[in-house]
Amino acid sequence: MKSLDRRSFLKVSALAGGGLMIGTQLEVFEDVFAQAGGDVTLNAFIRITPDNIVTIIAKNPEVGQGVKTSLPMLIAEELGVEWKNVRLEQADLDPTKYGPQNAGGSTSTPTNWEPLRRAGAAGRHMLIAAAAQTWNVPAAELTASAGRVTHGASNRSLTYGELAAKAAAIAPPDLRTVTLKDPKDYTIVGKATPGVDVKAITMGKPIFSIDFTLPGMLYAIFEKSPVFGGKVESANLDVIKTQPGVKHAFVVEGGSDLTGLLGGVAIVADSWWQAESARKKLVVKWNEGATAAQSSAGFAKRAEELSKQKPTFVVGREGDPEQALAAAAKVVSGAYSYPFISHAAIEPQNCAARWNGAKLELWSPSQTPQRGRDMVKQLFNLRDEDITQHMLQAGGGFGRRLSNDYAVEVAHISKAIGGAPVKLLWTREDDMRHDFYRPGGFHFLKGGVDAAGKITAWHGHFVSYGPMNPPANTPNAFAASANIPNTEFPSGFVPNFAIEASLIPLGVPTGALRAPRSNAVAWVYQSFIDELANAAGKDPLQFRLDLLATPRAKPAGDGFSAERMTGVLKAVAEQSGWANRPTGQQAKTAMGIACHYSHRGYFAEVAEVTLSADKALKVNKVWVAADVGRQIINPSMAINQCQGAVMDGLAELMAQEITIENGRTVQSNFHQFQLIRMRQTPPVVDVTFVITDNSPTGLGEPALPPILPAVCNAIFAINGQRIRALPLSKSGYRWA
Repeated sequence: MKSLDRRSFLKVSALAGGGLMIGTQLEVFEDVFAQAGGDVTLNAFIRITPDNIVTIIAKNPEVGQGVKTSLPMLIAEELGVEWKNVRLEQADLDPTKYGPQNAGGSTSTPTNWEPLRRAGAAGRHMLIAAAAQTWNVPAAELTASAGRVTHGASNRSLTYGELAAKAAAIAPPDLRTVTLKDPKDYTIVGKATPGVDVKAITMGKPIFSIDFTLPGMLYAIFEKSPVFGGKVESANLDVIKTQPGVKHAFVVEGGSDLTGLLGGVAIVADSWWQAESARKKLVVKWNEGATAAQSSAGFAKRAEELSKQKPTFVVGREGDPEQALAAAAKVVSGAYSYPFISHAAIEPQNCAARWNGAKLELWSPSQTPQRGRDMVKQLFNLRDEDITQHMLQAGGGFGRRLSNDYAVEVAHISKAIGGAPVKLLWTREDDMRHDFYRPGGFHFLKGGVDAAGKITAWHGHFVSYGPMNPPANTPNAFAASANIPNTEFPSGFVPNFAIEASLIPLGVPTGALRAPRSNAVAWVYQSFIDELANAAGKDPLQFRLDLLATPRAKPAGDGFSAERMTGVLKAVAEQSGWANRPTGQQAKTAMGIACHYSHRGYFAEVAEVTLSADKALKVNKVWVAADVGRQIINPSMAINQCQGAVMDGLAELMAQEITIENGRTVQSNFHQFQLIRMRQTPPVVDVTFVITDNSPTGLGEPALPPILPAVCNAIFAINGQRIRALPLSKSGYRWA
């Protein structure tokens, strides 16, 4: 396909049978694609065939967040078709056609909101132009909707399918001049639309990556060291090769990078059960390495030691917190800690591959398929065009599938055995013991309020994790997702504010978990704000509103809007009847409130909880107020994402913890790492969207962080116990 200039948008070609295929070349929108950098190209999203069926390409990975439905809805809306006549097709990885293809950071909506609508509008423009030529009338006299172009003056109309062949010859419009619909005229966007795969999922159809098969496919398991980064010294491969169905068994040397190909033993058999059965007879002697000396108990001890020392470096500082604390009317201190957490997606990691000479084909459930391709490319010294990567639907991601270790492993195994397709499938134990965990952390906080009850000082010593061998030029480097931004609220609203840090070397792999950093920082900061509100004798809601009304000394640079956060706080207060809530620590039922800004979304949440004397906890109801801009694309999925995030957060809050002993993960399965059960969930999670005149943003993550502090703040309102260590089960709490 020839390169188009920056102002060219559509490339069209006639399909066999007289259809139309519309593709796009899209100039970068500075405000939307600033993080991507450079020009982004989006191609071939729309196919129209003579029977008036429109096929729309779903460009991004589907991991349960609903983008396979919501993104094509944008195109269909502007194209002017009936949703019942739309067919969806999952794209393969091809960023030169589709632009960035990833699922993470709640970026799919803000990244694609304008470009995909313009893709649909441009297609509508071409079909109208084709009808204008056919009838020899001005295009301005024509309208397009429901898959037809109509000339009202003569009462003539043609279907898109009838116009498709002629439209293929129409000059493409300038992207920036195409007219977008007025939202009041939307017929698809903003309407509750079932997910395209909901029926198949509820019927148990094999649509997930774990279900994928190919004729003649072999199955692989990959045994890695229980200590992260360990190497194989010896293995009884001769015994394994004699086991039923086993075709191959070999040592993988691997490297030292925990994100890539690690050392281990691969076993390939005719069936997965045969490969797994053979593994039970595997005996490996491991060189465990330095990580074997690490443990959760050791991390906690070291954090306590570091808390008594001067922090190693400054994350952010405004004013003079030390002097302000000395002058404060009241000073509050709190030491907060939270554990490592596994992603625990229901579908364990898996991937299929077929090596064909010098080329590789992958079937992957990755959230970042391009990153996975790049890792494989570097491992085997291949080119982009040597790797075909099919994007399969994942049974949950939550950030785990941002990493592509499973793809690198199966690619290596496929090349080693040659020829036959092979599928790598991890067990639940593999998945839990070889995760990229949400990093734990320790916050040692001090805050001061004046006689009027205003925060005058905030100082935090954050003890987190860094690499085992930090680069000489970046000694203060955090481990993956273990950092803290210097802009987290109430930064910018407290005149004397400092966050400083010290790091513990870590050999355990870490990564992003749903709402990375925010899932822990919101609990710490929103809990400590409640502590300060209590010290000031203030209502927790009003305390936050007063804080948000404080003029900022300077913009924080994170896009945070006090006005929008104030809006969701007031909305959730009204939803929940906050003003009439039960009060006093003699009550068995109370409400807690919290708010947080992350992934461009503003969320405030209230939890009503009931607590027995023996710490049996029931969350009766949760109210969620969200500001994610001016338009909700698919309300049913938007509500689903908010409710699911609340459930996710409650599970993390009560019982989820990964413990490290002797460099290895203690927990192995759901009996030790508990998900929330249906009977433990709140009967109602009431979601309200506060519509503001801002570009739409994503919903996969920002609803999760506030639920943890909201529940903990409610617990304090009942029994006066401030929760400063997670999970709650460590303090004797349990679900009622």
